Amino acid sequence: MNVPQDLKYTASHEWVRREADGSLVVGITDHAQEQLGDMVFVETPKPGRKVAPGEAVGVVESVKAASDFYAPVAGEVLAGNEEVAGSPEKVNADAYGCWLFRMKPDNVADLDTLLDAAAYEKLADD
Repeated sequence: MNVPQDLKYTASHEWVRREADGSLVVGITDHAQEQLGDMVFVETPKPGRKVAPGEAVGVVESVKAASDFYAPVAGEVLAGNEEVAGSPEKVNADAYGCWLFRMKPDNVADLDTLLDAAAYEKLADD
């Protein structure tokens, strides 16, 4: 299982990367895309949407199932990744290279509530 050490993770299988401008880039983990199988559809959130932690913000659909993905922390959606929405199979090719949405967190300290790589690996193995 591929779990980059420099990212934060959620129990619902999203990865989170903090950018230099303070925004967050969010995608689904390699483990999640493996469980779902070949992606056929991605619906990303609209910019300007205010979200709460754990709120469903979009959908990934594969040949096996459809699954919501969630906001890792409270904040505002800055952008949905239209490139991935148009080519959902890219998530299967590189889950950590294909973000689903960008957001501005209400409180950067909330990132401390997310899982580190070791904790996520333990969760995903269970």
